[in-house]
Amino acid sequence: MEILSRSDLRAFVLGASVLHELDFSPLDHGIRLDGVPDLDVSWDELAAAVGSAPAGSEVGRRRMARWLLSRRWIAERSMDELTERARPIGLPVGHLLHPGEDWVQLHVLGGALDLGLGFVGLVPGRPDDVVVVPEGVLDAYGLESSRWWPAALSYLEDMGAMAVVRWRRNPRHPLRPMGDCDVVSLLGSAVLRGALAGDQGGMRAIAVPMRSRGWLDLRGIDPAFSLAAAALTEPADRGFTRPLLLTVDEVALVPEGGQPAEVVLRDSAPGTPDLRDVLYR
Repeated sequence: MEILSRSDLRAFVLGASVLHELDFSPLDHGIRLDGVPDLDVSWDELAAAVGSAPAGSEVGRRRMARWLLSRRWIAERSMDELTERARPIGLPVGHLLHPGEDWVQLHVLGGALDLGLGFVGLVPGRPDDVVVVPEGVLDAYGLESSRWWPAALSYLEDMGAMAVVRWRRNPRHPLRPMGDCDVVSLLGSAVLRGALAGDQGGMRAIAVPMRSRGWLDLRGIDPAFSLAAAALTEPADRGFTRPLLLTVDEVALVPEGGQPAEVVLRDSAPGTPDLRDVLYR
């Protein structure tokens, strides 16, 4: 793992401040985020913010910005507000927004999906966004996400149950977010997984290339769709790059391999493309 110098960390802070209009002052022991209240952030905390990101990388700049913005947003909320805003959020393992192992409250069996805590309505002007807050940010205020997790998990199962009701009414429609849970987060619901997998004899293949949509009937979708749709989606909004195999207990990526793009290119063009059924919209 690369050990970043203080000048590397300053460059990440400067990039975050320019892009997100964060005012800061340099200190011997780190930086001070100017505002109400002023927030002192140590070098150790800044290093934890970027984790294993290489010096000068876009990943490092994004991580630093999320960390500093989260520090500011959490500081402006009371304990009651944080309790009211705490929500579950699921992310693919290795996702751009994944803050690391300390954030994870539940590893879903299968090795593809992690669940942790987020907060809704922290971002000014975006009241419906659920923001992933790294555990280290909460540690800076003496808080632990475990205090909110039982209620958040219960909320996730409630939203999963509501998603089941909607799916049974329109089984051919894609999965969509429910409440404050996007589709990737909904896959963390045992209630939803049990219903979807049970409908297919205990295991179901689905495609969730973006966090806002999931396709359940892969028989009418080109093999390359999941890969292409994920590649065309902004990294922060991306879901899983490959289809998933779903059981009541597991969420697993299908094995790598094959040549789905070549399979699609071998298909002949339809004679009436304007009349062709489209199952992914």
